[in-house]
Amino acid sequence: MSARYITTTLPYLNADPHLGHALEFVEADCYKRAALLAGDEAFLNIGTDEHGAKVAEKAAAAGKSPQEYVDEYALRFKAFADRLDISYDAFTRTTDAGHVAAAQEFWKRCDAAGDIYKAAYEIKYCVGCELEKTGSELEEGKCPVHPNLQIETRTEENYYFRFSKYQQVLLDLYEASTDIVVPKERLHEIRTFVAGGLKDFSISRRKEKLSWGIPVPGDDEHVMYVWFDALVNYVSVLGWPGEEQKFNTWWPVTQFAGKDNLRQQSAMWQAMLMSAGVAPSKQIFIHGFITSGGQKMSKSLGNVINPMDLVEKYGVDAVRYILLRHVSPFEDSDLTFEAIQDHYTAHLANGLGNLVARVMRLAEEHLPEPVVVTEDDIRLEQSFLQSVERFKFNEAMDLVFEHVAKGDAFMTEHEPYKKIKSADAAEKETGRQEIEKLVHHVAKIAAHLVPSMPATAEAILAAVRANKKPDNLFPRLEKLHGS
Repeated sequence: MSARYITTTLPYLNADPHLGHALEFVEADCYKRAALLAGDEAFLNIGTDEHGAKVAEKAAAAGKSPQEYVDEYALRFKAFADRLDISYDAFTRTTDAGHVAAAQEFWKRCDAAGDIYKAAYEIKYCVGCELEKTGSELEEGKCPVHPNLQIETRTEENYYFRFSKYQQVLLDLYEASTDIVVPKERLHEIRTFVAGGLKDFSISRRKEKLSWGIPVPGDDEHVMYVWFDALVNYVSVLGWPGEEQKFNTWWPVTQFAGKDNLRQQSAMWQAMLMSAGVAPSKQIFIHGFITSGGQKMSKSLGNVINPMDLVEKYGVDAVRYILLRHVSPFEDSDLTFEAIQDHYTAHLANGLGNLVARVMRLAEEHLPEPVVVTEDDIRLEQSFLQSVERFKFNEAMDLVFEHVAKGDAFMTEHEPYKKIKSADAAEKETGRQEIEKLVHHVAKIAAHLVPSMPATAEAILAAVRANKKPDNLFPRLEKLHGS
């Protein structure tokens, strides 16, 4: 048994939760639940990133103090995670007192290592990313992630982190741990970036320009740059540096992040950890974006898919299913309302739901007592666990739904619903045995759904234990209104 510490990135509180947040939360939750079923201990951290210029601007526009604004939005994200049935163990807010203290201590340790200095620089800056950009990262003078925003040129005297010092150390890390960044394409991308040369990056803002941030230790005129502050949550949630036993039990971490976070998570943060004397992350899983109709989702295009609208229409587990099976774990994926409706109808209503209903109706009508669920029924296949371990959630889901197809095929081939009504005693007994076999098969399917569709798994297992057909798991529905 091993201890698995898993974290998502902390969503930045300048907008409501969206489908990308849902994807990352659900993937991390599935990974955690599978780890528990494999016999490991697991700790899942989620939370909110609450400092920085964009939050201050949004708060001012709303006529609220920054603290009032982040308090409101943190509750929204927590409710969002709860609605998606995310089994998190910690919800970290970067305004928490414990996090603030840890961020300041982290700063002090990097400073003691000689990696923090003050200097004036002119930079190209993307307000959307809250990140400096090199010329090679811009496309026609625009940030490819935020092409609608103007790149700003800024001259500031700030504190800088000596990122350039860690070029070779990072390259050695990538060489020694060839799976530290997954998938391999992202490892190649970050290795290429680091090999091209590293520039020291700013880690503070002048307080006169931005007061909403964690004060820099020993300098009241500066607050920490939002990225430096937020990344420290991965250690602060474990009580670092004071709670050594807790920290040593869980560290290092498996991180979940989107591809726009590749540099921050797999290079900047790793260098910061080394500077502070903390071991690097165990693994960094980088997922792609979700597009709709071949385009980035935007209100102006009218193609935004609100995950809570999907939950309202299809249910929580159906949304979790869509995100895990029909979104690529590694590449960008396209979802439309029409595709979601088709997946729901074909695989959940007509597939899983229909199989469970048919089998359990036969069981309720023809078995005198519930089938006893065995250890073999609920033992997860190694191929399933290995797929989740490798972040291949769609592959793991395919394995589960292959069992759904096998159940359908068995029903069609053997026709136990006919045999059980036979006047011939031997034929009738064969039918009864085949129904029992199908119930065991349904229990096996349910056990494999626990990481991805936990409420559905429990409903199926409860039906098996009670020997009753469950309420309709996935009612047939019309297309989502307005889609």
